[in-house]
Amino acid sequence: MSLWTSLEPASTTVDAGGTATVRLRLRNTADVVDEYRFVPVGEIAPYVTVEPPSLRLYPGTTGTVHLTFAPPRTPDATAGPNPYAVQIIPTEYPESTVVPEGNLTITPFTEMRAELVPHTVKGRFRGRPRLAIDNFGNTALTVSVTGNDNGDQLSYDLHPANVRIEPGRAAFVQASLRPRRLIWFGHKQQRPYRLAVRRSGSAPLDVEGSYIQRGFLPRWLATLLTLLCTLALAFVALWFTAAAPVTSQATAEVQQPVATALPTPAAPPTPAATVTPSAPPSPTQTAGGGGGATTKPSAKPKIPDTAANAVKRAAAITPGRHICYRAYVADLGWQHTVCDGGVAGTENQSRAIEALNIAVSGIDGGDAATAWLSTEKYLPAWKAAPAETDITVGTPGSAIRLEQVVVSTAVGVVCGNGYILGQHWQTQTCDDPGGPRSWITLGKQGIQLEAVQFTV
Repeated sequence: MSLWTSLEPASTTVDAGGTATVRLRLRNTADVVDEYRFVPVGEIAPYVTVEPPSLRLYPGTTGTVHLTFAPPRTPDATAGPNPYAVQIIPTEYPESTVVPEGNLTITPFTEMRAELVPHTVKGRFRGRPRLAIDNFGNTALTVSVTGNDNGDQLSYDLHPANVRIEPGRAAFVQASLRPRRLIWFGHKQQRPYRLAVRRSGSAPLDVEGSYIQRGFLPRWLATLLTLLCTLALAFVALWFTAAAPVTSQATAEVQQPVATALPTPAAPPTPAATVTPSAPPSPTQTAGGGGGATTKPSAKPKIPDTAANAVKRAAAITPGRHICYRAYVADLGWQHTVCDGGVAGTENQSRAIEALNIAVSGIDGGDAATAWLSTEKYLPAWKAAPAETDITVGTPGSAIRLEQVVVSTAVGVVCGNGYILGQHWQTQTCDDPGGPRSWITLGKQGIQLEAVQFTV
């Protein structure tokens, strides 16, 4: 070895978002003048800067370079000890590379945010908001969630009440709010409440929301019931008044002596013959009075509202390339199909997409798709189909949401955009036919996908 090195100090500590400097000394022990280049290696190499990046030394002389560490204040700067190394490459003897190693300890920091989705919920018996908790620190968090309000007007059911969140990840808590007293009649009432996110050794983070409690029966219905009861009582009173007993004023007839011969009664009159009018002819009978069978028009078959049927109609109206799609939204089911840039799904309603139905036209070879599920895995394989044929990714009604959707077409360019929970619309992205990336990816792992747009 023709080089001597020394890190001063070999171990150091730095705060995320701050800087720290280590001195690297080296001596040329060879008998020729040499120039040395410095290349940081290891997981934290992107945070290391070497100044100067190269150094020229005469035989027997010593030089110094400075290593500056600047880890960002993000979850990527892992808290704790992080080994690093600097590769020193001599110009004259590149095979005599030296790699001195050191250790950098990044101090932990915590940064937590919480948001209610939606902020305001409505209901007669309960409200069901969701609390999204994001860990923007570089260490895992364990938090508990409790609810409270002024006047103890609501009860809270939180699931789960305790969650552990890894750095850079998010967790969701399902909350169920129940009013302690029902409003039978009257206007709705607004009840503010708070969900407190607590972690050990720090002040709780309060997230405020609003629950609007509706009356069980509207005021107009109470008025209508009162009016109906009044009318019913009046009708009963009139009924009993009209049905009062009638007293007869007739006197009893004096009995006459009975005659020995009874008179012969006259014959009763002969009743007139009853004439039954004939029924009018049916409008469905055939002309001429033949009494033919009735004819019912046949019902036109209903065409299913699928992406394949929609893209066929679009291609028939405007020949060329089209893409149609529809979304299965949690608690809503399949939506109507949209085409060529329409929005499938919902915005700002916290409703996840559980399945997508896609079809294309005018593209030789058709299209293909796959998805990343909330169970933290991709579908087993790509789903592909020729043009004007349905592709469905995901499982409708399974409560397993789609977090990322990956789409590719055999010919041409496909573009898309995704709306994800709490982050609004992403930037539109397009594939690169024939390039290193021949597909597009919408959504973000760990956060539910709520709406999509596609064009070809």
